[in-house]
Amino acid sequence: MIRYVLLLIFSALALFASRSVTVATAANVSYAMEALKRDFESVHPDIRLHIIIGSSGKLTAQIRNGAPYDLFLSADLKYPNALFQDGVTVSKPVVYAKGSLALLCSKRCDISQGLALLKKSSIEKIAIANPKTAPYGKAAVEALQKAALLEELRPKFIYGESVSQTLIYTLNAADAGLVAASLLYSPKLAYLKEGRDWTRVKSSLYTPIEQGMVLLKSSPDKQGAKEFFDYIQSKRAKDILRKYGYKVNDD
Repeated sequence: MIRYVLLLIFSALALFASRSVTVATAANVSYAMEALKRDFESVHPDIRLHIIIGSSGKLTAQIRNGAPYDLFLSADLKYPNALFQDGVTVSKPVVYAKGSLALLCSKRCDISQGLALLKKSSIEKIAIANPKTAPYGKAAVEALQKAALLEELRPKFIYGESVSQTLIYTLNAADAGLVAASLLYSPKLAYLKEGRDWTRVKSSLYTPIEQGMVLLKSSPDKQGAKEFFDYIQSKRAKDILRKYGYKVNDD
């Protein structure tokens, strides 16, 4: 009898410990998410986060097609607002961070020239994210248009599916790129220095990048999803997001 009771207890504990929350995450948050995941799991040892990385547009399409995600962290408000209008979210989106666009050179250049340096003949390829599916790609196009450089530079563009893929293209296949500043705070990229290898694009050149988060009605674990949703709005999470170059609502 005792063995049977113990077996039931251990089975219940194993089930409790195996809770999993799947988070659809915009590519620009990928490095910060590693730190957020570690911190969240340290205070919620009963929950394991499963992170799906992609462009906001592609993740939105997957959610509409029934992907079993618990919540969605977008790179803007457009996509989570659209999902809210579709009636698939628990409530309106919450802004969890504000992102910045950065200009990155893959080789030595005078980064102080800002976007104007992209006109140089030595800059033959410029990586940007697909503006149709990636908010940072849309911001890049907007910035270049306001700087009266878009049509001149368009023949140089190579497109990444997401902003993280755009960073890879910038470092390996292009001479420069327009990427999320947050990606450049990764410890793996500590060799890239602000003011030497990269600089923030003037915020006046593009619409502020407010990043929205929503809980999904189809969530298999609504309680676990809500715990992570609340965590992302906590001081602990905001401190981590700041370390990765984001601004948060308290700033």
